[in-house]
Amino acid sequence: MRLNADMASSKWARQAAKLYGRLYKVSIKQRVRLAFMLMIVLAIAAVGFSSYAIAARELQKNAFATRQEAVNKTAQILDEKLYQISNAVRSIMFSDAYKQMMTDVRSNRIADYYIHLSELQYVFSQVGYNEPLIDGILIATPIGDFYPISHRRSQTQSFYESNLYYDIKNLTGGMWIAGHSDKFFSGNDRAISFVTRGMADDDSDTNVFIVVNVNESGLIATLNRHAADGGDPYFIADANGEEVMRTDWSAAHGLRRDEPFLRLASGGQGSFFYDFDKSEYLVNYSRSSVEPDWLLYGVQEKSELLSQMKGVQRTTLAYMGIFLLLAWLLSSRLTGLLLLPLFKLQRLMREVEDNRLDVRFASRSADEIAQVGHQFNRMLDEINRLIRDVRDSESSKRKAEMRALTSQMEPHFLYNTLNTIYCKSVLGENEDVNEMIMALSQMFQLGLSGGKDWNTLEDELSHVRQYCSIQQKCYEGLFEYEASCSDETLMGCPLPKILLQPIVENSIQHGFKDRSSGGRIRIKADREDGLLHLTIEDNGSGFDAEKVKQGMQLSRNAKKGYALVNIRERLRLFYGDDARMALSNAADGGARTDLWIPIGRTEGEGDERE
Repeated sequence: MRLNADMASSKWARQAAKLYGRLYKVSIKQRVRLAFMLMIVLAIAAVGFSSYAIAARELQKNAFATRQEAVNKTAQILDEKLYQISNAVRSIMFSDAYKQMMTDVRSNRIADYYIHLSELQYVFSQVGYNEPLIDGILIATPIGDFYPISHRRSQTQSFYESNLYYDIKNLTGGMWIAGHSDKFFSGNDRAISFVTRGMADDDSDTNVFIVVNVNESGLIATLNRHAADGGDPYFIADANGEEVMRTDWSAAHGLRRDEPFLRLASGGQGSFFYDFDKSEYLVNYSRSSVEPDWLLYGVQEKSELLSQMKGVQRTTLAYMGIFLLLAWLLSSRLTGLLLLPLFKLQRLMREVEDNRLDVRFASRSADEIAQVGHQFNRMLDEINRLIRDVRDSESSKRKAEMRALTSQMEPHFLYNTLNTIYCKSVLGENEDVNEMIMALSQMFQLGLSGGKDWNTLEDELSHVRQYCSIQQKCYEGLFEYEASCSDETLMGCPLPKILLQPIVENSIQHGFKDRSSGGRIRIKADREDGLLHLTIEDNGSGFDAEKVKQGMQLSRNAKKGYALVNIRERLRLFYGDDARMALSNAADGGARTDLWIPIGRTEGEGDERE
């Protein structure tokens, strides 16, 4: 045996020596070609398989995260619906018809039963209109049952003889009942019920109970709007494994009382894999915050969830094959051009000597010359980066200051506007409050402007119009407002946002503080010497223009009167010396503010000019 092993070892040694002998007889070009191919094969294989592994891991991670997010969102929808339905019960107890009925219940007076039944119909219809998922309402009292007359009450089932009564009578709050056949109304439709004890004004315990039936199929349809491909992958089960809602999917896969399945769900939310019908599924779950005993489950087959990975696998293999074929076809020529990278690097260095810093070295090889070339590229990148850093430093500082000034102005007008709405609300003028809130909403849309720092002149005028509408509601008859533009083409001119409103606010808050009526604000826009000329004037008490200018120069951080300082600084940052602001008294004694702004200038153009 040992002799045979020695003979085999000797044979392999001779074969290796013979192979090395043939390798040395091959030309240097062929040896480089073989080495090049070996390197390319290993590199492409490593990159391809690692790319596939990374892509597969990321796809799986994103798919799992997306699925969990969908389940969490559906759980939020479930909680929102449950919360809205419990609020509907509270709205019933707050109604006058309910309170009058409770007065007769406490005194055990049954003579006005039909009167209360009739008066509660409007309350029932309003609740059903506000929450369409509510399928039936029953108020069980010692003097009789109250329910929508559009529903036919089953005479065979009394609430006080039902299981619901024995479950709720010792509880202080409400409780949710899983899906069941409705015994209180004819038809035996499946419903999910919310049962609570009816409260009186004196908060005393009563023997009155309210049952709200929620349409089970309607609630399922609401939840499954987020289901993939319009399927039915969601179901709800309690801690005992009982179905809260019966769905086709849960019934078909036998999920009831599946103890191993139920043990895998713990905590508020999570996910795990589980086998149904010999197929592996991803199961995501999220616990209801309204009814903590309920868990919302979402299931999806793993192969379907990760179907994109097969496409990534095919694409990776295809690219690997293509690049290997190209490497074989080009390897012969590349070996003949081995020294060309060195000459190319030398030529690039001469170009750098002539201050051409945009040149770069490129090579398909990975030898020492290529490494030197890559170092050369990194050196040029670092030089260019340092140049860009120096060039962009001041521009970045300027942009940051612009945004800081804009954000300083936005809460300023928001706080004042909310104060005016609050005053109106306290006075009980709800119709005016509604109009003011709509105007404020439109102000937000125009003021936020999608996160941009710019608005058109048309949007700025609309922004001021909404603001004046709010102030006119708060100070009725105090002032009138008008705006005009001599050239319609100026309406599309870009301006820094929230530029006019603070000036108008100064006119109202300070110019008209001693007035009760007769105020007037005028805004004019025209073209002057190639600039957009904006004039804002009022007939208020006016001001000492020189004193205001001196105050603006003293401090940019004053707590009062910083609106004009803010506008002046933003104009300076956006336009430099090309824009200006002038303060004066109007001819009739009021205040006047003039702004001259370059037409069509935006922040990007300002940066380019800088």
